[in-house]
Amino acid sequence: MDIVESFFSKIEEDEIVEAIRTAEKNTSGEIRVHLEKNEQKPPMERSREVFYSLEMDKTKAKNAVLFYINVSKKQFAILGDQGIDEVVPDNFWQDVIHLLTAYFKKEAYKEGLVKAILEVGHKLKEYFPYQSDDINELDDTISKE
Repeated sequence: MDIVESFFSKIEEDEIVEAIRTAEKNTSGEIRVHLEKNEQKPPMERSREVFYSLEMDKTKAKNAVLFYINVSKKQFAILGDQGIDEVVPDNFWQDVIHLLTAYFKKEAYKEGLVKAILEVGHKLKEYFPYQSDDINELDDTISKE
């Protein structure tokens, strides 16, 4: 089993996917988690590449969010699509970044990710509330490389 496969147990992965589904009940926003190892590019640069490779830029409202994690370096990036950036304040992501950073320092990766995902769903609700005709535009499972 490689480092990506062993970063979260199956139970932890299920809890993360459930957090995504719960968060998406508050918002029309779409949330994904991507894990990879041994990536040398800075997390934010690499997260942009992954965002486009997962076609997250194709959502109708341009309101997708990617949680990118380099499991080898224990680094992350949070990337929101253009539609989000156009309407939220400049400091929108700061408390989510601080929350996730605090949990990463304690090596409580799953707990931090679940809390951060739920917080993003709560925060996006103000700008992108859930609609009765909302469809899930992106896969909720964790992608891995």
